[in-house]
Amino acid sequence: MKLFRSIVELQNELFEVRKSGKKVGLVPTMGALHEGHASLVKRSVAENGATVVSVFLNPTQFRRAEGQQDLERYPRTLDADCALLEACGADYVFAPSVEEMYPVEDKRQFDFPPVTTVMEGAHRPGHFNGVCQVVSRLFYIVRPDRAYFGEKDWQQIAVVKAMVRFLKLNVQIVECTTIREADGLALSSRNVRLTPEQRQKAPLIARTLKESANFAPEKSVQEVIDYVVRKYGKDRVVQIVTFGTLAARGVIRDVG
Repeated sequence: MKLFRSIVELQNELFEVRKSGKKVGLVPTMGALHEGHASLVKRSVAENGATVVSVFLNPTQFRRAEGQQDLERYPRTLDADCALLEACGADYVFAPSVEEMYPVEDKRQFDFPPVTTVMEGAHRPGHFNGVCQVVSRLFYIVRPDRAYFGEKDWQQIAVVKAMVRFLKLNVQIVECTTIREADGLALSSRNVRLTPEQRQKAPLIARTLKESANFAPEKSVQEVIDYVVRKYGKDRVVQIVTFGTLAARGVIRDVG
């Protein structure tokens, strides 16, 4: 496995890869990798002749004040990441500096309502614009045949697909099954920042979504709300995430 920090050096390597007729898979990450990322890498390795994994903590998706705090606290574990990636069979790791990725300020604006303006988009203005900036940069740099994203970030996948259509990029977006803990919590690099109380509560969200989606067909919105409140009390975090996600996926409609 080779580690590249230079765009030109990576592109020169990939030019030779393509000359040999191999397909290229890309797994974009921000580092602090876990078994969820490993599952994406293993799938890319199985489906492509060469796999590139980017490890880049992208500042343009952390614009607001609270986002800057999140950026500063995000784990940085490149040595451990590289060890995991080599064990998964990745061929190349691309870990550029901010200056390498953005030699000049990226002022491009991406907006694909309603997918960029609801749920996380509504609460984190500018976040998905930053996602589109970095993912499009990675696509232009690597020119992958396929790019792999976890279904855990369902809204992000929808945004990336919209961006690919808008830019007319020739890349297949591959959605991969979410990897979960034994209690149902999706693996995430940020889970280490949960308090014991939050960690205990977090699996309720996935459980509520699954049970509510099964309950919702042919039920009214009020019946779904009553069901969630009856099952899980009046926890506002569980309720907001559940109703927002079900509405966005079209499971329930007309949520006020």
